[in-house]
Amino acid sequence: MNMDKVLDKAIEVDASDVHMICGNKPMLRIARELRPIEEMEVLTPQDMDEVYDYLVRGNLDKDEIFNKTRKLDTSYEYKGIRLRVNISLSDNIPLCTLRLIKNTLPSYESLGVPDIVRRMTYQPQGLILVTGKTNSGKTTTLNALINDINENQNRKILTLENPVEYKHHSKKSLIVQKEVGKGRDILTFSDGVKNSLREDCDILVIGEIRDRETMEAGIEMAESGHLVIGTLHTKSCAETIDRMINFYEVRDQAQIKYLLSSLLKLVVSQRLLKGTDGKLTLVPEVMVVDNIISGVIRKDKLSVSEIEDAIQSNLEKGSIGLTNSLAKLFVENRITLDQAKSQVEEKNIDTLNRTIMQLKIKRGTN
Repeated sequence: MNMDKVLDKAIEVDASDVHMICGNKPMLRIARELRPIEEMEVLTPQDMDEVYDYLVRGNLDKDEIFNKTRKLDTSYEYKGIRLRVNISLSDNIPLCTLRLIKNTLPSYESLGVPDIVRRMTYQPQGLILVTGKTNSGKTTTLNALINDINENQNRKILTLENPVEYKHHSKKSLIVQKEVGKGRDILTFSDGVKNSLREDCDILVIGEIRDRETMEAGIEMAESGHLVIGTLHTKSCAETIDRMINFYEVRDQAQIKYLLSSLLKLVVSQRLLKGTDGKLTLVPEVMVVDNIISGVIRKDKLSVSEIEDAIQSNLEKGSIGLTNSLAKLFVENRITLDQAKSQVEEKNIDTLNRTIMQLKIKRGTN
């Protein structure tokens, strides 16, 4: 099994992911589309064992984790390019998914993330969240933010990641990156967050807030005068608040609502759509937490629609509703109307149409 040939091809065609699955030819994801490497043979069980050996490289800790948990998240480097690797099983045969991490980060401006997100990193303390579903570009946005802070602010930045994807080098800031997992720099995200209180950092970046323990440690960090930037797998700003509150038992939710309403500064939720130019286009939703949104968070019964309405009425402070982002991209001819409508619930189609009309009228008068 010539794994080097697979990776060379992936690099050549600018693939984002490589899929190695028994019974199929190696597959590449290019601009969201899956394409086989036609010149290669269908993968056999023996091939997949060889791929496993190629990626694990005899590391006993990684082998033990895989044999115990039946899965492995790790990183790999090939010709100077870092790969995020996931190995699991299907029909008791290893299968591998590799994400190629580009060596050079895109500039923050080129990503299409609203500037209010970058400006919020100048806050001395609080909580900023970058959210979205898998493959929505959260990691790229997070690392572009880290890079911008590194170039423009004099802070100590500590990151906790599983695995470390982009390697940052200290510029104006001092950067420490830690990989989370058995046999790595720190065992768990929550352990890393707790230890960060002793490391005199100004900004803590949590690669993924996935449980209550990590959430509590991050909140404690923010309470103690630090800026905490984290990611969650949620599809909207309102769902992010709901998810965080539901980490807790009902009896504890009033307290966490109060803490979130005072510590949370901003949530950005992002989606990626294939634009009319064939390239991926970012669709951001941004919630700047002001007194109105804080009040909604503190209420006994959390209302997702009330949070969405509060975002819509808070545009002058930097918030951006999902319908506004979609309408703007459509009017700029960057996505189709069908794409825009597919991203909102049926009840919000009329709002989307009105917003599109308002933007067209505004552009016409300008």
